[in-house]
Amino acid sequence: QFLVLCTRLTEEHPEVIPFLCGRHQKASPDFLASAEFRNILSRCLGRIRTHHNKVYVYINELCTVLKAHTLRRKLALTSAPPPTAGATSPSPSTATTTSPPPPSSLTASSRPPGGSKRQIRYLENLLRVYMGEIQRLQERELDLAELDSEDSTYLQESRLKRKMMRIFEKLCQLKSCSSLTGRVIEQRIPYRGTRYPEVNRRIERFINRPEVFPDYADILKVIQKASARHGLGLAQRQMENMAQDAFREVGNRLQERRHLDLVYNFGSHLTDQYRPG
Repeated sequence: QFLVLCTRLTEEHPEVIPFLCGRHQKASPDFLASAEFRNILSRCLGRIRTHHNKVYVYINELCTVLKAHTLRRKLALTSAPPPTAGATSPSPSTATTTSPPPPSSLTASSRPPGGSKRQIRYLENLLRVYMGEIQRLQERELDLAELDSEDSTYLQESRLKRKMMRIFEKLCQLKSCSSLTGRVIEQRIPYRGTRYPEVNRRIERFINRPEVFPDYADILKVIQKASARHGLGLAQRQMENMAQDAFREVGNRLQERRHLDLVYNFGSHLTDQYRPG
C-alpha cells in the first residue's frame, strides 16, 4: 500500500521508489518483521494520505529508519564512526605484508576528534523520528489483550527509549560534548560516614556507579576489601557495624535522589498543554 501510493505521488521523480526499495532490501529481516517497523510504516502511510504534498518528507523519514537497521551497519553506535567515502580498507592478503606508516604520517593524516556534519545531522534526524514514534505510542490506549504480548505498547516504547539513549550518547561523542543532562540522578553522592578515608572512598565510588542500589552485603564486601587492601586491621564485628550504618545512610540518600528525580521529570507530552481552569 505504501509503495503503490508513493509511486503514484512521485511520478515526477522515478528514482525515489528504487532508492526506497534498495533501503528496504538492505534492512535487517528481524527489524522488518517487528512491530516497531509496522508502526512507523503505518504512521508514514497515514500522514502521506493526509498530506500528499509532504510525500518526500515521510519517504525520507522511512529511509532514515531503514538505514539505521541495515544488515552491514546496524547503526554501530558503540563503535567508531564509519570511514569517509574515499577511504579503502586493505585486503587480508595485503594487510599482513604492508608495513604500518611512521608515527609522523599517522599524526599528520589522523582525523580531528568528533564526527562529520553529515553523521551528526543523520543521528539528530533519527532522534526526531524516534521521538515522534514514542509520542505516538504514548497516545495509544493499552488494552488487556496486550498485557502478555511481547510487542505491547509499553515494551515498544521502552525499546525505542533505549535506542534513543544509545543514539544520544553517540551524538555526544561525535560533538565532543558531555552526555550529562543535569538531572538529579546524575549528581554524585559524597560519603564521609567513617573515620577511614580509604573506606569512604571505596564506598563513594561504589554507590555512584550507574544503575547501582547496594544492599547490606555489597557495602560489607566493599569495607572488607578496603580493610584488606590498605591493611586497616578492622575486626569482623567492627566492619559489620560500619556496614550497617553506611547501608542505612547510603540507602536513604539514594532513595531521596531517586524521589527528587521522579518529581522533577515526571510527566507526559499529553499534559504539557494542560492549564487548570
